[in-house]
Amino acid sequence: MAQHSEINTQHIGTFWMLKLDRPLPAGLEPRIPTNFMRIGSEIAEDLAQAMELDGPTVILQRFAAGRHCYAARVAGQLVTYGWVTFDEEDIGELGLSIRLKAGEAYIWDCATLPAYRGLRLYPALLTHMLHAQGIQRVWIGTDTDNLASQIGIVAAGFQPVADFLTINTPSMRTVRLRGFSGVSTQDLEDVHHALFGNRDH
Repeated sequence: MAQHSEINTQHIGTFWMLKLDRPLPAGLEPRIPTNFMRIGSEIAEDLAQAMELDGPTVILQRFAAGRHCYAARVAGQLVTYGWVTFDEEDIGELGLSIRLKAGEAYIWDCATLPAYRGLRLYPALLTHMLHAQGIQRVWIGTDTDNLASQIGIVAAGFQPVADFLTINTPSMRTVRLRGFSGVSTQDLEDVHHALFGNRDH
């Protein structure tokens, strides 16, 4: 067994949830004229440029796999974007996959171009994405140090459900969840099952 001094626990992120059984927050209009839309492969080149990719290959693969992408343009330029999955998605930085139930969605890989940050584009984009038909619950994750993303997520109505912790020892690395106070037992069980299945973590 590893000695206590050899065990390193690190808080790496937070998982958030929004149940769409109540009205979305009002007053999330961006501070500049913006055109939000769901986009497809026809503008893969523009999206690749915004995502700082060498080409559209990864984007086309995502569309082919059934992922949806939402974005916004300002004066014709694509300035913010986010991806949505409705079945299963890898969370590479955790070495996990999230497996969604019918009526659930997972939002991931969102960004706003640096020159357009601080204009409420991100929470407005999230609100636009949440209008997908038939969705009852949405999940999203944030890194611990990404305060701007956390502020936008809170503004869009999400609540924190659980923190991600990594437990590092000389022989292994384990990811664990630490639930937030006030979150229902059912919601904690749901996020645990979505990320770990029947494994005991």
